[in-house]
Amino acid sequence: MRTNHDKLVHVSVMGLIASPSLPGLPAEPYRLDADGKAFLYPTHGSIVYNVSIGDSAYGWLADTIHPSVSIHLKDAGANQGLNVLACVGNGARIMSGAAKGAVGMVSGKSGRFSEHVIVHFSKADRESMAIGDKVLIRAAGVGLEIADHPSVKLKGCSPELLERIVDGVDDHGKLKVKVVATVPSHLLGAGAGLVSDGGSLHVQTVDKDALSEAGLTDLKLGDLVAMQDFDSRYSHGYFRGAVGIGVVGQGDSPRPGYGPGLTLLMTSHDGGIAPVPTPGTNLSTLFDVVA
Repeated sequence: MRTNHDKLVHVSVMGLIASPSLPGLPAEPYRLDADGKAFLYPTHGSIVYNVSIGDSAYGWLADTIHPSVSIHLKDAGANQGLNVLACVGNGARIMSGAAKGAVGMVSGKSGRFSEHVIVHFSKADRESMAIGDKVLIRAAGVGLEIADHPSVKLKGCSPELLERIVDGVDDHGKLKVKVVATVPSHLLGAGAGLVSDGGSLHVQTVDKDALSEAGLTDLKLGDLVAMQDFDSRYSHGYFRGAVGIGVVGQGDSPRPGYGPGLTLLMTSHDGGIAPVPTPGTNLSTLFDVVA
């Protein structure tokens, strides 16, 4: 596979471990589930001590929980730079506090209303971290291209991750990419219509029968999945024949339109990607990370 990885500029981006935040009263912090029942659960942000990539995306008493550590910056422009330039698979390091020197890896991004970058660190290292600690990322991946597959657009995918998930080409010249499952377009919800260079696109999980029929009931955080009939070259939207690849970056949600949040890695509007069902294709095994 010929890429331009040797031409990529490696830059430093940094965020602070984010405090969990909730919308203000009187209407919030309660939210409504699909049946109109109010709920109050932990959501994005903070240091999550007991949820990691490799764990189930379902079953947590939470609303689109971010595994491990979430980072952001208060300045909107700087945070946009962090969210766009950080790529899944990039290395990260704690630069302040009691856990200074601990190393981790970017595992996902969240979108509208949080705009966090999600970073995996070991559970042992998380115990020494504090909200506000600085997390430095060596960002590389924006601008990455595959020479023989110009219709495949890479988004937020590090060169290291690309090498681990591509499995050659099929008989029709399509790029073969390892995934655990394929999400049909009718189950893709929140995030549609928004730009695709950062943020997330959610798998809708209210219809459990539809979720089961699609083979999506066992998704794990960090799993690689395909997105059917969705073109995400510039913003996410339905387009027949298009194919995208994403990683499960966030957990499930009780809200309609939401569910496990996918961080986009690549997309092809003309179906130039051939997803290859490969059980166990997860960031935790692809990078052999320490839980």
